[in-house]
Amino acid sequence: MLDIAQKIGDLPDFGQVLHVGSLPIVGRVFLAPMSGITDVTFRRIARRFGAAMVVSEMVACDDYAQGEREAVLRAQGQGVAPHVVQLAGCSPHWMGQAARLAEQSGAALIDINMGCPAKRVTGGYAGSALMRDLGVARALIEATVQAVRVPVSVKMRLGWDHDSLNAAELAHIAEDLGVAMVSVHGRTRQQFYKGSADWTAIRAVRDAVRIPVVANGDCRSLDDCHAMLRQSGADAIMVGRAALGQPWLVGGLSRALARAEPVQIPSRPTRMAAAIEHLQGLCSDFGALAGLRHARKHLNAYASMAGAPEALRLALVTTEDVSRAIAGLREIFGMEPVHTHEHEVEFA
Repeated sequence: MLDIAQKIGDLPDFGQVLHVGSLPIVGRVFLAPMSGITDVTFRRIARRFGAAMVVSEMVACDDYAQGEREAVLRAQGQGVAPHVVQLAGCSPHWMGQAARLAEQSGAALIDINMGCPAKRVTGGYAGSALMRDLGVARALIEATVQAVRVPVSVKMRLGWDHDSLNAAELAHIAEDLGVAMVSVHGRTRQQFYKGSADWTAIRAVRDAVRIPVVANGDCRSLDDCHAMLRQSGADAIMVGRAALGQPWLVGGLSRALARAEPVQIPSRPTRMAAAIEHLQGLCSDFGALAGLRHARKHLNAYASMAGAPEALRLALVTTEDVSRAIAGLREIFGMEPVHTHEHEVEFA
C-alpha cells in the first residue's frame, strides 16, 4: 500500500481540547460516520490530514458480535487514533455484546446510531426509529454504557418529524445514563437529506445538557463552521457528505477554525497519493475486483474534485483493472488544474 506519511508528515495538534468523558479530543471538526464512505482507509487518511475525530461506518451490532465479515471490516480501526466505532441496533443484548467487542478491539469511544433515516434501518426499529420510542432508546443506551469502560456517545436527529422534535429530551436521558457526548443532525428523519439543516434547532439540545454537543448537517466550508457554532451553540462540528472526494477537508477546516486562517488545500501530488492509498486500501480489504467496485463512488468524487473531464471520470469508474484505475488517477491529478487553489500547500 502506498504510504503518504512522508508527504503529509505528522501534523501538530491544534485547537481547543474537548473532553469526551475521559477521552481528550483536540480540535472541533469531526468526520461524520457514513455508510459506504468512512471505511478504515478513508478515516486513516482524514485523521492524518488533521480531522479532530473520525467515526466508523454504521455497524450492525448483531452482525458484528457474531463475527460477520463485512461488519468486522466496517468496525476495524488500524492506524486510527482515537478509534471510534458506531453501532446500530434495537436489542440491548446485542448492543452490549458488540460494544464490549469493539472496546476489546481497540475502540476508544462507542457511538450509538439513533439518527440514520434509511428505511432498511428504521424498518428494523433502529437508527432514527428509536426517536419514536424513547423507552427502547433508554434500554439500548443503558446496555451500552454498562458494557464498556470507554466513553459512549449518541448520534441523533432533531426528531422523527416536525411534530415530535424530541432531541433535547433524548439527549437529557442519554446524559443521565452516563453518555459523554451527543451529536445532532439538524434535520428530522422524515426530511431525510432534503431541505436545509436547521442549525438553530440544535441549540435546544445544547441548553438541555452539560456534556459536549456536536452539530451536524450541511457543513461545507469555514463560513458554515462559524455559522453552525454560532447558531447551535455546539462545542464541535461534524462534516459528512462534503468530505467525499476530499478527506483532507475536515482537518483543513479544524485547523483553519483553530488558527483563524483560510482553509489550506494539499498540493495535487499529495491529493493524488491520498486517492491512490484509499483505492489500494479498499482492494486490500475486499479483494481487487470487489475493492475497485466499492471504490467507484470515491474515485468519481476524487476525479470530480480534481476537475477531471467527464470522459476521464467515466473511464476511471468503469475499469475493472486496479492498475488502470491508478494510472487514471495519476493522469487526472497530473493535469493542469482548472481552478487555482489560492491556499494550496504541501504538508510537511
